[in-house]
Amino acid sequence: MTRVTHGFRFAALAGALALALTACSSDAEPGASESADGGGSADALVIGSLLPQTGSLAFLGPPEIAGVNLAIKEINEAGGVLGQDVVIEHADSSDADHAEVATQSVTDLIGKDVQVIIGAAASAVTRNVVDDITNAEIVQISPANTATDLSGKDPYYFRTAPSDLLQGASLANLILNDGYSNVGALVFNEDYGTSLRDVLKSTVEGAGGTITYGNPGEEFDPTEQNYNTIVSNVLATKPDAIAIIAFAQTELIVPELVAQGFDTSKLYFVDGNLSDYSKTFAPGTLTGAQGTLPGAYPDDDLKARLLAVDPNLKDFSYAAESYDAVVLAALAAVKGGATDGPTIQKNLAAVSGADGGTKVKTFAEGVKELEAGNEIAYQALSGAGPFNDKNDPSSAFIGIYQYGEDNTYTWIKAEFGEL
Repeated sequence: MTRVTHGFRFAALAGALALALTACSSDAEPGASESADGGGSADALVIGSLLPQTGSLAFLGPPEIAGVNLAIKEINEAGGVLGQDVVIEHADSSDADHAEVATQSVTDLIGKDVQVIIGAAASAVTRNVVDDITNAEIVQISPANTATDLSGKDPYYFRTAPSDLLQGASLANLILNDGYSNVGALVFNEDYGTSLRDVLKSTVEGAGGTITYGNPGEEFDPTEQNYNTIVSNVLATKPDAIAIIAFAQTELIVPELVAQGFDTSKLYFVDGNLSDYSKTFAPGTLTGAQGTLPGAYPDDDLKARLLAVDPNLKDFSYAAESYDAVVLAALAAVKGGATDGPTIQKNLAAVSGADGGTKVKTFAEGVKELEAGNEIAYQALSGAGPFNDKNDPSSAFIGIYQYGEDNTYTWIKAEFGEL
């Protein structure tokens, strides 16, 4: 499959976004080439995962966990970190409606002396636990948080997925380029939903379009179970297309849209609901519908490696970002000469390539260059660029997918954007 990429800078999107983020740069401390100064730990690197095993985002858990496990497997096969195998401790993050699950999981992981936590998947879950993690000087790296307000949240908080500034603009441009200018949005009243909606709205309106429904004050309760009135309200505004920005609620929304006669080929999904619906809806329900998902499309080699770890994988959402998070943490420990949280935090931006360096594609290549005294720039499997001064990827790919007759989605193309 040939990847078609379309480069763009979001600051130039019809005047819709004015981004002041700095690409490929870092503050002195996160990107510094520092080693442990005697206080660093030479203990084995213990990584905790805080990823969804239950709840509305449970479908994202298997590929993310597989990405973590694959990275650890390959790191240990390459000799481990500072001569010791990496240890993994998995824990459930669930979702924002079951906040107590993540809170208890973080307590358990801290008790197991983890130095890095990979997760959470949901931005709302991270908000509930990030202070507990970072106050303990544990590095948190989310492979899937996209909420805009998490940029620069804490020096110990990083993410390998881009903020909604990228996905929201890609979603808007996808809809606009399909010829639709009057856009309805079914948005759940949760920070992920509203922040993504805000970027969609600003981009559509900046290009001369209109958000007919789903504006501030028109969100729905995430616990809603009956969408008859909500769907009637959006259809009353006569949208050309509808973006559904939600999680599992989508399984109730789509049948209601069908019942009220909306052409589902004009539906648009996002990473929170771009899922396999082959066993959920009747064949043909979503034919032609499209969606966006951060990250480059995994090639056949990566798929095969992930399937070797988990043969039951159905999709690969955020698997590469999860893999990258683990490799970056491990390389940061090698660069700093210790496995404690502060050492990893100080070296993460540097090994991502924030200050330049020799390009490396694997952990083993990175170790070889670091041991030779060279700076490195890890080339992320997800296609994400080096960490910027907000600990976000300075650039990333957004994949565009389309549903077929069987209600599963296929990669169409990828768009590249920079912050």
